[in-house]
Amino acid sequence: MSNLASSEISSTLFSENFEHTLSAARGGNSDSFSQLTEPYRPELRAHCYRMLGSIEDAEDLVQETFLRAWRRLETYQGRASFRAWLYKIATNASLDALEHLPRRTLPLESENSEGVMAAEKSAGNEPAWIEPFPDLWLAASSTGPEARYEAYESISLAFLVALQILPPRQRTVLILADVMDWAVAEIADVLGISVSATTSLLRRARVTMKERNQSGKLYLSKVGIQDNQTRQILDQYARAWESADLNGIISLLADDAIFPMPPTVLRKQALIALYTDVILAGDTGGRWKLVPIHANGQPGFAFYRLDDETHQHQAFALQVLTIKYGLVVSATTFGVPALFPYFGLPATL
Repeated sequence: MSNLASSEISSTLFSENFEHTLSAARGGNSDSFSQLTEPYRPELRAHCYRMLGSIEDAEDLVQETFLRAWRRLETYQGRASFRAWLYKIATNASLDALEHLPRRTLPLESENSEGVMAAEKSAGNEPAWIEPFPDLWLAASSTGPEARYEAYESISLAFLVALQILPPRQRTVLILADVMDWAVAEIADVLGISVSATTSLLRRARVTMKERNQSGKLYLSKVGIQDNQTRQILDQYARAWESADLNGIISLLADDAIFPMPPTVLRKQALIALYTDVILAGDTGGRWKLVPIHANGQPGFAFYRLDDETHQHQAFALQVLTIKYGLVVSATTFGVPALFPYFGLPATL
């Protein structure tokens, strides 16, 4: 049997199985509905994350997407793929959410002498910061080194910060065009606007991104790539922290490194003072335990701090590192223990 004939048979069987599963789901079979939707959960979660900059909000939006899809299953007519139909629902659910959510950002660059970056406030008067995204959640929707590399680039922290500057519809069009590689006509259908209006939104979005010193479509930072030297530096970094070797930590930091710690961003000398006077002051050997993580296409660590009363190490912060030329040039720290479960990490060690 020729490869073409085998392909046609496989396609027919897939189509028949899909129609059978769809019919069962329309009849109220929740297991059949899960068979239709769950394979798309990882990529929909990444899509909502790019739209919102929050892993927690992205999780909620995927659930909202599936709920809307369940309620509207009868409206799916097959004119577009089921995947495209889910993306349309997820995109519009994200746009609805953005009407009520504050713009998220990160203090990646200091804007004044104190290194404090102003952030848009939420309703509770708290800054809204971009949250880290586990690479493991992205890998499930990416195949091959080149595809994974491009996927990592599309969730890099620098790219996420730039995305959040864009108005919601410009953000949507740029993500679908430059990350998902959708045609303008497909994007216009998702937004329910004309092709010319979509083209205009895309043009304005690309201009804004280029004005932020962007090279090409995405920020190129060689994310998701680790060599032996990088792995060695990560090992040294973890050992220095766990043994409270301040000089060892300092030796791994570039002179011009920045250390975003929402709501501030510190330079090297300010960080050394913080470590010396507070974080590593006194007898701190064994105070910290570090667990390797990978987030936003970059290596990092989950920091656990020893609790003097329970004698257990408690979840403390997540740190995402950028390493170049054998040194740490950026360490973005998220002091939000509630994010640990998304990385499959326990609350205590």
